[in-house]
Amino acid sequence: MKPRLFLAVSAAIAVSTVYFAQPLLVTMGQDLGLSTSTVGLFVTVTQIGYVLGLFFLVPLGDRLDRRRLIRTQFVLLAGALLIVGFAQNAVLLLIGLAAVGGLAVVTQSVVAFGASLSTPDERGRTVGAITTGVVLGILLARTASGALTDVAGWRAIYLVACALCLLIAATFVPAPPQQRTDLSYGALLRSIIDLWRAEPVFRNAGLRAFFIFASFSTLWSAVALPLTDQGLSHTAIGAFGLIGAAGAIAAGPAGRLADRGHGQLVTLVAAAVLVASWAVIFWTPKSLLALAIGAVVLDFANSTIHVTNQSRIYPLRPDAGSRLIGGYMIFYSLGSGLGAIASTWLYAHAGWTGVSVLGAAFAVGALLTTVRFTTGRAGRPTSRASRSSGSSR
Repeated sequence: MKPRLFLAVSAAIAVSTVYFAQPLLVTMGQDLGLSTSTVGLFVTVTQIGYVLGLFFLVPLGDRLDRRRLIRTQFVLLAGALLIVGFAQNAVLLLIGLAAVGGLAVVTQSVVAFGASLSTPDERGRTVGAITTGVVLGILLARTASGALTDVAGWRAIYLVACALCLLIAATFVPAPPQQRTDLSYGALLRSIIDLWRAEPVFRNAGLRAFFIFASFSTLWSAVALPLTDQGLSHTAIGAFGLIGAAGAIAAGPAGRLADRGHGQLVTLVAAAVLVASWAVIFWTPKSLLALAIGAVVLDFANSTIHVTNQSRIYPLRPDAGSRLIGGYMIFYSLGSGLGAIASTWLYAHAGWTGVSVLGAAFAVGALLTTVRFTTGRAGRPTSRASRSSGSSR
């Protein structure tokens, strides 16, 4: 397997562990004797773990040997998945899920690792391939967990993922020594805030990540509600995740365009496409074809922007690549969480129209952020590292 493909598969498997539980909440709760009103904790603790991992674990990639750190995280992630797979009570399950969330951030370490191995003219392509793997992992995790649960029970998906993580750790791609920082751990964490202040490209990418993933989460968190109202089965609902995956795959060339210096233009066009996708998604209750088309377009735009964002922030400070990507992904988590909470609440009070307006509003936020950066002074690099590395990507 080619290194780029191996890294994409590794990232997909790692991130998928965060989303396995979402279609299994009721089944898991019934197995452990929990009421339906409390099973939402399974998702909450996993996401809390993920945010904490982004801040406290991902930056370590700039201080420690990145390959060794990634292998260690995959082994620990396998252990956390094993705890979940064999948990016999809610407390142990919640501990295991929190650990899964915290350790699944190895996904972002893989992105930074792949970027550091690539030459400048190949970096966008590498980040694009890995990011496509990440988005596919997110979209297909629910389908895989649901299908395997029907065959072997809800614990099976966690045990299979445990075995895959151990396999990745044992076979992870070799790499030459990489640049490291001599900052202390505390200074390493504080420097994330310093990077936010010093690098306008980083700030803009983070804000845009917040909006695009809020829009993404608005669709995928709420779409099961109108589909269930229409009487569709869980299998049929899961099929829309497969359809949306086509859009993520189609975004692959975005990295190559970023390598050629077109990242800003690609981002601007994709942000406009993201807004337009909601004009189609709006018709979901009346047309499943509209949902299918809109989901493909939305996932294409989302993945395209995500690829160009990451391919443009890493060159700002290659010595701080893990901190840049980890800090960037914190905005991803915040946007995803807000989109999930707000969309399900809005559906109950304003139906699919309210959800569509919300998703479109987030998309407009991404577009405005991009336009402001493109036309204003915010796009000028402020650091020597930015100027020397070519922040136009």
